[in-house]
Amino acid sequence: MTDINAAERRENVPVALGDRSYDIHIGEGLLAKAGEVVAPFLKRPITAIVTDENVAKAHLATLERALAAKGIRSTAIVMPPGEKTKSYQHLAELCDKLLGAGIERRDRIIAFGGGVIGDLAGFAAAILRRGVDFIQIPTTLLSQVDSSVGGKTGINSAHGKNLIGAFHQPLAVITDISLLDTLPRRELAAGYAEVAKYGLLGDAGFFEWLEGSAPAIMRGDSQARIHAIRKSCEAKAQIVAEDEHETGVRALLNLGHTFGHALESATGYSQRLLHGEGVSIGMVQAFRFSERQNLCAPGTAERVARHLKGVGLPIHASQIPGELPPPATLLEIMRQDKKAQGGKLTFILARGIGEAFIAKDVPEHDVLNFLTEDLRQR
Repeated sequence: MTDINAAERRENVPVALGDRSYDIHIGEGLLAKAGEVVAPFLKRPITAIVTDENVAKAHLATLERALAAKGIRSTAIVMPPGEKTKSYQHLAELCDKLLGAGIERRDRIIAFGGGVIGDLAGFAAAILRRGVDFIQIPTTLLSQVDSSVGGKTGINSAHGKNLIGAFHQPLAVITDISLLDTLPRRELAAGYAEVAKYGLLGDAGFFEWLEGSAPAIMRGDSQARIHAIRKSCEAKAQIVAEDEHETGVRALLNLGHTFGHALESATGYSQRLLHGEGVSIGMVQAFRFSERQNLCAPGTAERVARHLKGVGLPIHASQIPGELPPPATLLEIMRQDKKAQGGKLTFILARGIGEAFIAKDVPEHDVLNFLTEDLRQR
């Protein structure tokens, strides 16, 4: 197992995007000192905090005190929790509340929550007064390693997940690992799927470290968590710096997402299937499909499945409660995937652990046959 020294208890990971570069601050107890990071970005000592009911109940008072300690007056806008909040209706509601709070173009918004709040608040910031800057304070493992970094913001559509949105980079990301202590085990495991993704798509050594360190991460070992989050953020930051608007290599970050998003859509973005759970199933499917296409060695998908199952994640669609639509319907949902070009399916497949690649124009009949066989195992 890789040795992690005490110096890693506080880390900064830069995201290099020229004059829009920013830092990801990672450590323990950072929420109580958030005002120190936020204050230098404010033109006047006013901000709006966008959060959800669950985060507000557990952590809003701490953030408000941290801002007040630096003389910053804040208005809290509390949204309902859950994926269904990423909607036109809630976007309009949020924008009206931000305007009602007197947020001007030179002010800053704080997105304080998991991936749903980060995506929604970031998109609202991107379009409010034609662009207001924002700061991310992610509160879930999934948002700390993935959705808070890279500037993807948006809402869902009846046609699919994250199809309405904008690229809008934050000014900073404040990642307090202490916030993970209040997460339900299921939410923590769902976020872990995105951590494992970084090893699976491009760093076999990191995945091997995770195979030995997952229990420590899940039980709350701070050094292991900081190391895993830092490695994940470094991987994403490097890819984002190379391909900010996902015209090439950034698509690799969608490993497991084409399958997973289809399952999320089919389950109505409900508690039946959390995003990270869909990604877990989707990554296993991506490796199974890669094996079926003779792209990677037999047994690779089983290694992936064994690891994800070990942290309590689902690894097969049969584990999703309730009925699923037929394979043809899932395939139709996949046609709306953001990576699709000219009506052709694009998948992230793999030649092995840490060797993901972008596969364009994947034959639909191969995907349909695979889904038919895979779902038959229910």
